[in-house]
Amino acid sequence: MYLFDTNIFLEVLLLQERADDCKKVLADNAGSIIISDFSLHSIGVILFRKKKESVFSRFAEDIFLKADIVSLSSVSYGKVAEIREKYNLDFDDSYQYNVAEENGLTIATMDRDFERVKNSINVKFI
Repeated sequence: MYLFDTNIFLEVLLLQERADDCKKVLADNAGSIIISDFSLHSIGVILFRKKKESVFSRFAEDIFLKADIVSLSSVSYGKVAEIREKYNLDFDDSYQYNVAEENGLTIATMDRDFERVKNSINVKFI
């Protein structure tokens, strides 16, 4: 099972350069898409900043039907800082790492910062 990183969804929603690649990966994994609550919130923040509230509304409706949403357990929040220090990740990547580890998931991402953790957790680069 894959925890899809924020950048995969944003690539599609913002019609960026690799949108078609990301659409294909999402389509190929329909029925087994997992997104963190942090990613969902981050997507909302970004789309609202870009005045794309209606895009967020449609995305939210769609994602609740097609994906499982996972959160970091309260006991794992302390590990976010540990992973940040160990691998020099920013908060969102450290959060994703911990969610993936806690739930036994592979991170699907385009973010090359995850190169630093690929020996500790499964990462699939798109």
